[in-house]
Amino acid sequence: MPPRPRGVVTDKKINPKALMRLVKYVYRKYSYRLIIVFICIIVSAVSNVIVNAFMADLIDSVILPGISNGLNSVIEGLMRIITIMSIFDILGILASTIYPRIMATVGQGTIKSLRDDMFDNMETLPIRYFDSHTHGEIMSTYTNDVDTIRMLVGQSIPSLIQSIMSIATIFFSMLRYSIWLSLVVVAVIFIMFKITGKFGGRSAKYMTAQQKSLAEEEGFIEEMMEGMKVVKVFTHEEEAKQQFDEVNERLFNDSNQANATANALMPILANVGNIMYVLLAVAGGLLVVMNVPNISITGFEAISIGVIVSFLALSRQLSHTISQVSMQVSTVAMALAGSDRVFALIDEKPEEDEGYVVLVRANIDEDGNITETDEYTGKWAWKHYHAQSDHSTTYVELKGDIQMVDVDFAYEEGKQVLYDVSLYAHPGQKIAFVGATGAGKTTITNLINRFYDIPDGKIRYDGININKIKKPDLRRSLGMVLQDVNLFTGTVMDNIRYGKLDATDEECIAAAKLANADDFITRLPEGYQTMLTGNGSQLSQGQRQLLSIARAAVANPPVMILDEATSSIDTRTEALVQKGMDNLMEGRTVFVIAHRLSTVRNSDAIMVLDHGHIIERGTHDQLLDLKGTYYQLYTGAFELE
Repeated sequence: MPPRPRGVVTDKKINPKALMRLVKYVYRKYSYRLIIVFICIIVSAVSNVIVNAFMADLIDSVILPGISNGLNSVIEGLMRIITIMSIFDILGILASTIYPRIMATVGQGTIKSLRDDMFDNMETLPIRYFDSHTHGEIMSTYTNDVDTIRMLVGQSIPSLIQSIMSIATIFFSMLRYSIWLSLVVVAVIFIMFKITGKFGGRSAKYMTAQQKSLAEEEGFIEEMMEGMKVVKVFTHEEEAKQQFDEVNERLFNDSNQANATANALMPILANVGNIMYVLLAVAGGLLVVMNVPNISITGFEAISIGVIVSFLALSRQLSHTISQVSMQVSTVAMALAGSDRVFALIDEKPEEDEGYVVLVRANIDEDGNITETDEYTGKWAWKHYHAQSDHSTTYVELKGDIQMVDVDFAYEEGKQVLYDVSLYAHPGQKIAFVGATGAGKTTITNLINRFYDIPDGKIRYDGININKIKKPDLRRSLGMVLQDVNLFTGTVMDNIRYGKLDATDEECIAAAKLANADDFITRLPEGYQTMLTGNGSQLSQGQRQLLSIARAAVANPPVMILDEATSSIDTRTEALVQKGMDNLMEGRTVFVIAHRLSTVRNSDAIMVLDHGHIIERGTHDQLLDLKGTYYQLYTGAFELE
């Protein structure tokens, strides 16, 4: 297998277009809700600004004239302005209450859709992808990266839109009051945005590094959890702690730099806002004292105390809004990094499958004539449509005849694993592969399953090039028992039925008996209905392997691949399994990979591999007579590594 490098899920740089793609993705699914949200945000932003803008009218039209006109005029004016302000306040409150609720649904719906899309595409990816990416890193994409998108969609984007609307409304109001004072605001805003750009850029860089370090740490933790027994057996707890400390230290440094940079921005902008407030107060006072003609978009008029008070209130609101925008920079940066990895998984190229030969149920008469049927007959055939010749359809009985001719293969360019491998397995034959770790035994079975495609040579299945067979149909005809057993959360019956989802309880029990698993299953607390969790952790390794064999047996395929199937089973259990496997292998083509040479003695042919070459082949007795590598392995002169 190719090595799985430690690192992030993708090495691509953050795509600046990721935000636009995310926005389009959300809009395509929630367009009507987003329109309502947008309207509510505008109403909320405008109402907040208008309330502050009314300060000028309150002072200039009510309070100051009321000094000379009497209390009644003040009360009348106050009631008028308070009524108008209350209406806008109520509208703003309603809008501010409605759109967060909608965005909460949009945010959660978006991450659900993203996870659905990721998982749907993940199921189409080749094995090569999972060999080169740790499970923890992929899980980090489903959890951490998707959660940053939820924060962006549910909080940051609405906040940014509201802030932009508020800034535009505030600035328009300022221009309506005084262009002179607005110029002061423009100068200070320019400084604030320069500061935000500088700190925001650094924060974005560190936030991206933080997400990468987090994925790396989760990948390390997942690796350690899977290998905890190995760590304890070899007493490597301290070394594991040291390695984790190094990984965790990188995450700490990246997170510390990211948060320190982001947290420093708010106080700086707050102080710049205070400076702007003072400058506006001084400039406004001078304009009033010096009676400088005021210029606004509405014309020329003397600046008033009310205008200055409103301007100061608007400046406070403006600086606070800009600070809010700046604080979203880090969230946007994390979400961009996260969305880039999420879309990278969604865009990952599916497993190629140019096959067109399919597996169908068949009726086969005494003369060997094959017809397709919808009923289950126990017989299968390859349906071959000849589109490039005469457009005819031919059927070939599924027997399990497999040939490999001059096969070369490399997982990575320049690192060849198999060299000119040729072999054949006729229906009903048992072919065994023997050799040291890395000799290429498992690689051969991976190629038969088309987990990887070969660049040179040919593999034929019942005379058909397997590249012409659709991968799901090819794999449906193959049963596989792996060294590492994977059981799923569910009952024992469910795990056996995984080999054939439409299998009846009787078929599952028969398969368990065939694999000699029925005895221990019936002794479980609830028998076949016993619930398994944690990859069947309540079962022994041998019992888990027996369930795996039963799962393959219920599928009843014509070809069986046993990859170190008995390597984790004790001698007594191995004898039971071997008896069941003999029944299972009858009439089937079987490929066996085993370190225990006792399990391959009755094979029709034994292939001895060394560094990707088949160096010996023959029956057990023939290879012993050769007195070569197999003889030395069998007699103990050599040992498999």
